Amino acid sequence: MVRRMPSQLAISIGQHSDKGRKETNQDFHGALIPEEPLLGLKGIAIVLADGISTSEVSGIASESAVKSFLTDYYCTPDSWSVKTSAQRVIAATNSWLHSQTRQSQYLYDKDRGYVCTLSAIVIKSTTAHIFHIGDTRIYRVAGHSLEQITEDHRIVVSSQQSYLGRALGVNPQIEIDYRPVKVERGDLFLLATDGVYEHVSSHFISEAINGSANQLDSAARTIVEEARRQGSPDNLTVQIVRIDELPDSEESDFVRQASELPCPPLLEARMVLDGYQIVREIHGSSRSHIYLAVDTAGGAPVAIKTPSIDLRADPAYLQRFMMEEWVARRINSAHVLKPRAQSRKQNYLYVVTEFVDGQTLTQWMIETKPGNRARNCRANCQRATGVP
Repeated sequence: MVRRMPSQLAISIGQHSDKGRKETNQDFHGALIPEEPLLGLKGIAIVLADGISTSEVSGIASESAVKSFLTDYYCTPDSWSVKTSAQRVIAATNSWLHSQTRQSQYLYDKDRGYVCTLSAIVIKSTTAHIFHIGDTRIYRVAGHSLEQITEDHRIVVSSQQSYLGRALGVNPQIEIDYRPVKVERGDLFLLATDGVYEHVSSHFISEAINGSANQLDSAARTIVEEARRQGSPDNLTVQIVRIDELPDSEESDFVRQASELPCPPLLEARMVLDGYQIVREIHGSSRSHIYLAVDTAGGAPVAIKTPSIDLRADPAYLQRFMMEEWVARRINSAHVLKPRAQSRKQNYLYVVTEFVDGQTLTQWMIETKPGNRARNCRANCQRATGVP
């Protein structure tokens, strides 16, 4: 009997971008296909951003939005859902872009500030999670037609005039469209900027994709070239995504459960938690429990922080608990403990950080009190000289 190897999520991507008839290209796009375990825990991200034509710095906004999403999304806690992780990252990017405009010469003219649109797909397990702000578009290719999945956030004033009703960086807060879409093997998605979809017919796009099934980069380039031939005056960007393989049902169940991890039991010395052997408790309080442990894979000492026993039924507390890890992953400082990358399946809700050996703050305060410092000095002198 031949046993079939379990499959995992796999996709093909074709991408092409061109400045078109403009002097610079203010579009920006990217995709990230991680290795396991991130592939199963976080999925695959494809992102497209389009800078607005009235701003000379919107290209910076587009690049920042895409790079931030592809970097920060994969730093969010494994216990967060795709929706929570992506929306938190997009909201943080929006706040940063808005602050950049407020600190620039464009403070009173937001249309010239750090503003862009954004459309993203995160494919995890058997679901495509769609996130969208602005007028870039995501389509599902169905045979020889296109099904538009996103809704344009554009306010039409007249047949000759319209403006963006929603974009990244305009306001301190942002409303993000979200839609989960079930996917099957062979499904095709298209991400495009308005410079493309306003000038190329759905029939041409579907024919280009279906005619270049094994060369998606070539299909993307063909669509962009057609938009230019049809007189598009804008930047031109296309991304094509095809679902090649989906994970088995058992793996899909694991991915679903990873965002619903249970809290671990109270830990004791010599217990093993997901490959970490507990040495002793370092600190316990009404907020959390912290343990010294050893990674059995390499022998490195680590610190493990688990949720408080008393607050485990509080969803808001558990969300804040995992928020600490997300914040720590975004900070590179000698004064902040660095979270360790999880290289194996995590069965419980906890945070693993580096362990820094040393005295506690209480010990330091006791030893550095004026009276204690003098006594310590006399004791050291007596030990050094032998004189009582």
